[in-house]
Amino acid sequence: MKRILITGANSYIGTSFEKYINENYPGQYEIDTVDMIDGSWREKSFSGYDSVFHVAGIAHSDSGKISAEKEKLYYAVNTDLTVETAKKAKEDGAGQFIFMSSAIVYGDSAPIGRDKLITKDTPVSPANCYGDSKVKAEDGIRPLNDEKFKVVILRPPMIYGKGSKGNYPLLSKIARSTPIFPYVKNERSMLYIENLCEFVRLTIENGEAGTFWPQNAEYGNTSELVKMIAEAHGKRVRLVKGFGWALKLLSHMTPVVNKAFGSLRYDMRMSRYEGFNTVTLTISIRKTESTS
Repeated sequence: MKRILITGANSYIGTSFEKYINENYPGQYEIDTVDMIDGSWREKSFSGYDSVFHVAGIAHSDSGKISAEKEKLYYAVNTDLTVETAKKAKEDGAGQFIFMSSAIVYGDSAPIGRDKLITKDTPVSPANCYGDSKVKAEDGIRPLNDEKFKVVILRPPMIYGKGSKGNYPLLSKIARSTPIFPYVKNERSMLYIENLCEFVRLTIENGEAGTFWPQNAEYGNTSELVKMIAEAHGKRVRLVKGFGWALKLLSHMTPVVNKAFGSLRYDMRMSRYEGFNTVTLTISIRKTESTS
């Protein structure tokens, strides 16, 4: 039985992972969680854990300029805390450290009407301190990797699922309340929470090390997603073409527009990994929107 320590209590990813494992692989894994807020985690031994899954961090929720204090907090939590936790895991004798980085290390989405395809050769290019704090964390933990201590860096795109935060709940709210929605041609990499959980399980089971880019087997289109969400609730949304010019104009006033309608996708070849994509895009939307 493999032992897993989740560093970061009450996070969406951490709690979802524990629930997924307990429901789908009962009795096969032992999972503990430690809170990272008050510093008491420094007194806990990480010895005996096959993997430390580090999910503690501050998510990017600022659409404009942030304060110097908030910027300092990003680096303190997303960078310094990550590196300190990884070093402790190695010193205590844990076998693996899995870090939740993000596609944000490659910068913002492309403007409406343009494509942004990320390949394995695409250099990181963070557009804000949130992305930079993730890059610096990656740089701080990567040198710790060796034969006895495996470092895994995950750079997922938008993660969604029941109870998720971020852009998806906003799209869901719109889809359930509007009869029409602008059609925009875009492609976005996405990752359903259960597919992420299975990917993490496999990296633990296989003793992986390195950088990985898990994503769904299909790209998402913002307009089609709204339509699919509405259908999951028995509603119908008509997609209307011809609003591209208005959205482009609006994108110069708020970055939210490009974030929602711009393109950002990983080359599918980057995400080839046996067995983790167990849920299709259509089924994932139905499961996310289900009331049960």
